[in-house]
Amino acid sequence: MSWVAAVARLRARREPGVLVTVATVRGHAPRRAGAKLVVGRTATWGSIGGGNIEAVAIGRARELTGAADTEPELMEFALNDKVTGPHGVQCCGGAVTVLLEPLPVVEAVAVFGVGHVGLELARILARQDLDLHLIDTRPEMLADERLGVLADAVAQVHVHRALLLPEEVLAELPPGAHVLIMTHDHAEDAALCDAALRTDGLGSIGLIGSSAKWSRFRRRLATEGGHAPAAIDRIKTPIGISGITGKEPATIAVSVAADLLRTFEQDRGRASVPEAVTAFPHAPAAEPLAGSRSR
Repeated sequence: MSWVAAVARLRARREPGVLVTVATVRGHAPRRAGAKLVVGRTATWGSIGGGNIEAVAIGRARELTGAADTEPELMEFALNDKVTGPHGVQCCGGAVTVLLEPLPVVEAVAVFGVGHVGLELARILARQDLDLHLIDTRPEMLADERLGVLADAVAQVHVHRALLLPEEVLAELPPGAHVLIMTHDHAEDAALCDAALRTDGLGSIGLIGSSAKWSRFRRRLATEGGHAPAAIDRIKTPIGISGITGKEPATIAVSVAADLLRTFEQDRGRASVPEAVTAFPHAPAAEPLAGSRSR
């Protein structure tokens, strides 16, 4: 498997890894500059020459995959019989510099409702290196020609055409996914809020709407849904940067995207998003909101 395919596999698995590259070679060495090795949690692909160099690099790469917010780093190896490494001697006679580039698991964002604001938000988020999930019950909102504006996306875009129950998509999202609820139907929004609070392992949950809308939702989530106040507080509304009051779809989208990127920055360095979420237990005896699916 090529190193490009190996990196793609890690990305698809949402597994952290490290790309190891022979950066410079002086004298004799097992591989030329440019040789690559991809290191995952339990497997490797490619080679930078085997022996002590490769074993040490793999060990360090595995340390990096378990660390938060790591930066690329260089390792230098002298290949002579006077230098004994932790995995033996390599006496090729040269010297090698190896670059280790962490391949972190990217953020995942799910936008429920790809109307005017949702599409503008998708256009902005698509410029980020993340997994972007788009969900809507209206087929025309997810038509190929409408989503053509995302053709040059940096993000990996996943389209979910949920014709009946969009809340079922919540269970398909990767751990730590951030959820933004902005559908065309308040009943659908309410069902998604209720279901999101019952779904383990999500990241942040945001809801678009007015204070009056949230007041009604909060009351129903507590009385009909049986959710505890601490759990309900996980839902952030309004979403976006406070102080930006424009109502144009593009303005709202910029505000929401900026707020979400700030959330990413705040989360970076924490142990994991799912662990943080467990601080808000779900009410075990709660039932889905009555009547929330009425249309």
